[in-house]
Amino acid sequence: MASAAPKQNPMHLLHPSVLASLSNLELVAKGVVEGFVIGLHRSPKFGFSQEFVEYRAYGEGDDPRYIDWNVFARTGKTYIKRFLGETNSHLMIMLDSSASMGFGSQGVTKLQVGKYLGASLAYMSSRQHDAVGVMVFADEIKEYRPPASRSGSLQGVIHALDSAQPEQGTALNKPMARFQEHIKRRGLVAVISDFYCDTEELLENVRPLAMQGQDVILFHLLDPAEMNPDIKQSTLYEDMETGHAIEVSPVFMNREYKARIKTHIDAIEEAASGMNADHVLINTGEPLEKALHSYLTFREKRG
Repeated sequence: MASAAPKQNPMHLLHPSVLASLSNLELVAKGVVEGFVIGLHRSPKFGFSQEFVEYRAYGEGDDPRYIDWNVFARTGKTYIKRFLGETNSHLMIMLDSSASMGFGSQGVTKLQVGKYLGASLAYMSSRQHDAVGVMVFADEIKEYRPPASRSGSLQGVIHALDSAQPEQGTALNKPMARFQEHIKRRGLVAVISDFYCDTEELLENVRPLAMQGQDVILFHLLDPAEMNPDIKQSTLYEDMETGHAIEVSPVFMNREYKARIKTHIDAIEEAASGMNADHVLINTGEPLEKALHSYLTFREKRG
């Protein structure tokens, strides 16, 4: 008698190298979230409930799919169902598509991982009945879709993410100013970037969002080769955004570089803490489980 096939670990589906083999970003998001939810159901610490809680009046921007037509037939009034875990909030995904995000040492770039993460957050939030929007930026705003929960809005967000290409440098002031100009309602903001920028610039541009009442989470994406470089001989490195090149030695990379990248990461974390934002360091060579757990914890704390 043939032995049964071993059960696949759902966390395997969250690894970037596996996600890169899937045909489209919506399929990636669905696979990531469904695999992640299976893991949550096995965990005593986290839950992902869709248990019905109560009705609330239908409002502009709500998805009409959740209207209870039986109630409407009886009362003539439109109500939608709320579920446990629903915040009736919005999530704005801000994806950095600058040239440095195009780097990848293991077959998948930081931008690809950013797309996977952004699409997964959008899919997960849509399941929680949040309105979801997206802004893709580099030195200019490349794509903007305001938060919405209408039918088809999730596909629009995923399409905007999927279309992002690495180009130019990073200018945080433009997307943050656009956000403040167009979005007044309090919600969740997920900034996905490698944060190759000055810490003071980050503070100057993100702090106003926090002061506006937005709950901000910074997903800090770094490639394994950026976090722990391993070179055996002097190597020429070129800045992907400026084109400036410099020759570095193994001694520098093993000593000074590691100290400098740690200092930069610590400074970003301290900056986030100072404006009551969350900072999540993501190694793009590892599964997305940590990022998704961090997002659920973030929602729970800020909900």
